[in-house]
Amino acid sequence: MQAQVKTSPAATRQQHYDDLVACSDSSANSVWLAQIIASWLVGDGALPDRLGLNESQFRQLLKQHFSGHELLEQAPSGTNLDFSRMLEKQDLEQLLRQFSSAEHAETEWLIAIIVAACLGSDHLWQDLGLWSRQELSAMLRHNFPQLAERNSKDMKWKKFLYKQLCEAEGLFVCRAPSCEVCQDYPQCFGPED
Repeated sequence: MQAQVKTSPAATRQQHYDDLVACSDSSANSVWLAQIIASWLVGDGALPDRLGLNESQFRQLLKQHFSGHELLEQAPSGTNLDFSRMLEKQDLEQLLRQFSSAEHAETEWLIAIIVAACLGSDHLWQDLGLWSRQELSAMLRHNFPQLAERNSKDMKWKKFLYKQLCEAEGLFVCRAPSCEVCQDYPQCFGPED
């Protein structure tokens, strides 16, 4: 039987985060994953059961990054994403995998979590449960440096990922010759509050 987290169900996101970090391996990804999980535990973000991972991946992630910290697998928010409406799931996975800085299980977990968050309706950092857009940018620079470098004009990340997919297919759906003269510029490049 799987134990619940050490803190009470009424624990705040910060309390969950502190508990996770206290038993983490202190890697950069552990800090970001602790933010994601802490938000997920209080129902923030758009991640489904097991953060979008399969059962084995979820348990491995906890064992590697948060040894001794047990979590329930069900999303406290009740979020259940419908991957059948995500025709681009494999394309997103392939895009992230192509630009990953390393090939190991941790990379696959991050890819699965990011792709699951792409089904949410808010900004990617919010759907992931990260605490700011800067945290998302840092996580992407750390794990997908060449992809992050391509976002040289600081486009909103979810829009940027989908734009990369379109460009890979030779699809250019923008109405303006450049972003700077487009009437939708604030929607792609504006602040993400």
